Order: sequence, then structure tokens, then C-alpha cells
Amino acid sequence: MHIGFSVPQFGPFADPDHTAVMCAALEALGCHSLWVADRLLAPLTPPEGYPGGTMPARYGTHLDPLLALGVAAAVTERVRLGSSTLNALWHPPLVLARALTTLDLISRGRLDVGIGLGWMREEYEAVGVPWQGRGGRLEETLDVLEAVWRSGTVTHTGPLWTIPSSTVLPQPLQKPRPPLLLGGFTPVALERIGRRADGWLAAAMPLPYFDSLWAVAREAAERAGRAPDALRRVFRVNAHVTQAAADPAESHHRGTVGQLCDHLRAMCRADTDEVLVDLQLTTDSPEEYLDLAAEFMDRLGGGHP
Repeated sequence: MHIGFSVPQFGPFADPDHTAVMCAALEALGCHSLWVADRLLAPLTPPEGYPGGTMPARYGTHLDPLLALGVAAAVTERVRLGSSTLNALWHPPLVLARALTTLDLISRGRLDVGIGLGWMREEYEAVGVPWQGRGGRLEETLDVLEAVWRSGTVTHTGPLWTIPSSTVLPQPLQKPRPPLLLGGFTPVALERIGRRADGWLAAAMPLPYFDSLWAVAREAAERAGRAPDALRRVFRVNAHVTQAAADPAESHHRGTVGQLCDHLRAMCRADTDEVLVDLQLTTDSPEEYLDLAAEFMDRLGGGHP
């Protein structure tokens, strides 16, 4: 099992000084990876669709994910750096490819590209991107990223974007491209993961639900002639840490550190599985965050590079 934490970027942690100091401290704890998330706005009228209910108020204060990842890259040397998840459809894919390539170079080949569709219609409206047709837009975005990263000469003609025969350099340090992980919790999303991604940006969830979704990805990989066992899994938990034991039915996201870690261990069934513990919703200061991160590292068997 690999252990990762969220890059501090939301609420009281939306301070570049906190981000820099805390990312360096998290690497010193021995974690495997650091991950940014993506939020654009917080509507005053509560939006529908937030997983688990009302969107936390502190998501209304946030740092840009790609710039925050650049800060993390500058102050660390070893940890993998990823996005869980980046709402890719808000960016023209050629512009996105350039930014991600730059991050891979800045980090000296430590980037994991994690992409999702998001869930908030208001954010799509604010950036002028259609809510309908997101799946097709993502497929073509992936086509453009692949074209840019796998060849110095790029040509693309699709329903949404046209790139004339062009040179797009430099290329990422990682070959043939940075690892590509996709989020999603529907059969369509898992089919896409099996067909064309390197892994799944999942979440801590009840085990029967997880097993049913993962089977879709494995079957899609087999149909596409890919190796299902090569697919990675990253289990995100937006941890709500309690002092007293919580209802076992909630232990995939709420409970004592011991309860949360027990559930994460049950989900991780391969050496390459990874947990992403986001502590920004359950802590209020850098000191509290780092102390709790150290406790998770100890409980999950980490604590060394």
C-alpha cells in the first residue's frame, strides 16, 4: 500500500506559505504522494449533487490546483505529485497539455495526471463549457493529450478541436507520457478507465459497491486487449475524524483514525494500491494537519521513504 495526502489548498490552508512548508513536511514524514483537488466556485445557493450532501463551506476558498502543484514540486524531491481530480474540460486540451508537460518537467518526472468530469453544473456554466456531452468532450481531450505527448509532431481533427500539423515541444520527461488516471463512479466511467487509462481515481466506499465498479473496469481492459492487473487504484478519503467510534457503516469516510485505516486496508488488495487521505475538512491548522497525518502514517504502516 502507498500512502498519499492532499496538498494544502482549501479553507484555512489556502495560503501558499502553508502549502510550501506543509508539503515539505509531509514528504519528510515518508508519504508516497501529494495530490491537489479542483474547485472553481461555491454558489451561494447550495448546488445539487455534492457526494454526501452539502458542499463544505471551506471549498469556497481555494488555490489553483496546477499552481499549487507547482509549489509542491518546487519544495519536494521524492514524492509523486498528482491531481484528484482535475476538471480537465474547463481547459482547451492543447493548453492543458502544455501546463501538465511543464509540471512533469518541473517535478523531474513525478507527475500523475488525474482527470475527472466534476459534478457541479454551475462551474461549467461559469466557464462557458456545455454541461451536456461531457463524455465525448473528455474522449477527445484524451485524444489530444495522447497526440501531444506521444509525438513531437501533432495533428488532430475532431468534432471540437483542430490542430494543424505542428511541432509541440518540449515533451514530458516520463515516457511514453505521464501516468493517466481517471475518476468516476458510473459504469460508463469505469469502462473508459479500463479501455484507455492507467488507473482509477476512486474513493473509500462500501466494499460491495467498489467490487461491482472495479469489475466493469477489468472487463473493459480485457476487451481492449489490455492487462487488467496493470491498472492502478487510488482510494481518496475526505476524512471526518472523530474521537469516539462512529457507525461502522460510515467508516469509509467517518470515524476514528483506527476505523478509517481499517477500511482503507480492506480496500487495498494489491501492492500498487494507494490511499489518498484528505485532512483539510477535519483539521484547522498546519500543526493539527501534520500531527494527524503522522498518525495515519503510523497506523497504515508508513513512516519512512
